[in-house]
Amino acid sequence: MKPKSATSSSLRPAYQIGRASATNTKLVIIVPALNEARTIQRVINSIPRNLAGIANTTVVVIDDGSSDDTALLATQAGATVVSHQQNLGVGAAFHTGLKEALARGADVIVNIDADDQFNSQDIPLLIAPILAGQAQFVTASRFAKPDLVEGMPAIKKWGNRWMVRIINFLTKRNFTDVSCGFRAYSRDAALRLTLFGHFTYTQETFIDLAFKNISMMEIPISARGEREYGKSRVASNLWRYGIKSATIIFRAARDYRPQYFFGLPGLLVLAVGLASGLFLLWHFLNTGQTYPYRSLVQVSGVLIIVGILLLFLSMIADMLHRNRVIAEEAVYYARKAAYAKNGNQE
Repeated sequence: MKPKSATSSSLRPAYQIGRASATNTKLVIIVPALNEARTIQRVINSIPRNLAGIANTTVVVIDDGSSDDTALLATQAGATVVSHQQNLGVGAAFHTGLKEALARGADVIVNIDADDQFNSQDIPLLIAPILAGQAQFVTASRFAKPDLVEGMPAIKKWGNRWMVRIINFLTKRNFTDVSCGFRAYSRDAALRLTLFGHFTYTQETFIDLAFKNISMMEIPISARGEREYGKSRVASNLWRYGIKSATIIFRAARDYRPQYFFGLPGLLVLAVGLASGLFLLWHFLNTGQTYPYRSLVQVSGVLIIVGILLLFLSMIADMLHRNRVIAEEAVYYARKAAYAKNGNQE
């Protein structure tokens, strides 16, 4: 049986939204799916349709090139299906779902996995802070409380903890779970998202929204630690998942924290070069020769040059980051105008 959220009773009263505010509010639930024929109908059928604060609920399944009957079964369950002709990755499926939701005029967007690891009855917990104006992005957290994850292998817990530490270091936030796919977005947050990863989107979303000062919130939920059927489409190979995720985080750090990416290494390399050069100078003044540290002449010179170049690159990268901020603001308004034209699509 699907575990219920251990925090549902304590959170619902604080976030309860009256139906009077539901005049035009549209909720679109996007479900990226790849070969999930065994669970897709169960997920779709379990999604609550009559939600406080919501006038209209639509379920959109993004079939990421499935070779089974996922798309057919999703259609039969009443969902709208958007299909990729080939498997592009869960990140690409999320991009497609986000665009489809915005085109349908969504005021709130929820992303939930198709493998039935999460309890769809927790959707009200995720959207309530957005409806109340308390946050623009709300994510479920499996690790906010130690007893909420059932049966997750220790290696996965360890990997998730390290992901959290890296993202918290980059964003200066205090998250507990940055890899969970069960999330809710306001329309404005979705319009501001700029993502590049096709393999996954979870960590990149945190970095992108945090640096855009989007208000963010975590809601503790319970979830299955492992899929009921088959292997994870993203984390089946932990080494591959780690490398792919690290690449996405690496690029995001380069774009958003150039002072860490170029400046800090530049300062360290320059400091080592200057220290070795000063030591060599001190040795020469005391002995009149560079022996036995003659090699330090070239080493310190190279380190000083590399350090200066890295610092120079950090200044250029910081300038490019400023230009990116301006460009993304322009993209935001362009998207807002473009999707406003299609906002009445059903």
